[in-house]
Amino acid sequence: MAGLNNDKNLMSEINVTPLVDVMLVLLIIFMVAAPMMTQGVDVSLPQTTSEGLPLGEEPLIVTIDRVQQIFINDYKVTLDGLQLKLKKIREGRSGVGVYLRADKGVPYGIVVRVMSEIKNAGIEKLGMVTEPLQETKGIN
Repeated sequence: MAGLNNDKNLMSEINVTPLVDVMLVLLIIFMVAAPMMTQGVDVSLPQTTSEGLPLGEEPLIVTIDRVQQIFINDYKVTLDGLQLKLKKIREGRSGVGVYLRADKGVPYGIVVRVMSEIKNAGIEKLGMVTEPLQETKGIN
């Protein structure tokens, strides 16, 4: 009978200390790793005051960097091969839209040629990516 009495005194609580330890370690790992996970090509975008566009599916981004290299998302392409690559991408995706990011130091003629290649590939939706205009305070 003494054995039955001991069964009623068993603790049935969960020890959460190991769980908290694991979660804190994961938090530290993600905090350290997050800044290293930036994607894309570094460009200095022009600033405007327009509103942002809503995003549906993952956008297709064409980037022109400061040395006039062209990228589709993160993949480098030539100006001559851009139209063919976009046609192949358009075959696999329905209603594909393209966002064009160009460094503000890139000549206007290069940007127009890239826009022409995008339109010739059959892409109807073309958006331009810019940064919001930063207002200077206190200057009249």
